[in-house]
Amino acid sequence: QVQLVESGGGLVQAGGSLRLSCEASGSIFSAATMGWYRQAPEKQRDLVASITSNGSANYAGSVKGRFTISRDNAKNTVYLQMNSLKPEDTAVYYCRVSWGFLTVYWGQGTQVTVSS
Repeated sequence: QVQLVESGGGLVQAGGSLRLSCEASGSIFSAATMGWYRQAPEKQRDLVASITSNGSANYAGSVKGRFTISRDNAKNTVYLQMNSLKPEDTAVYYCRVSWGFLTVYWGQGTQVTVSS
């Protein structure tokens, strides 16, 4: 059974940095697309960044230039380095792993709060 465990969330002042980690277990992840989504209160869950098995990264426009996604296939882990954080980045951040469109797993989420 696939399990995703996120860590690294917390409270930070505007302009600060956080690094999220998502460790996966239960399958072979080197061929999976891994990504981060976020959901603010009363808003839909949106893509923040994703990275394919060959390392190609995609970012939401609002985080481009501030966030960096990376992966370590040997550790089955995906990271999200978040710099220059803004209050509008406040949300629950979810790790997502997928093989194609039909096989998708989500983590439990980690809270990121950015104070002004």
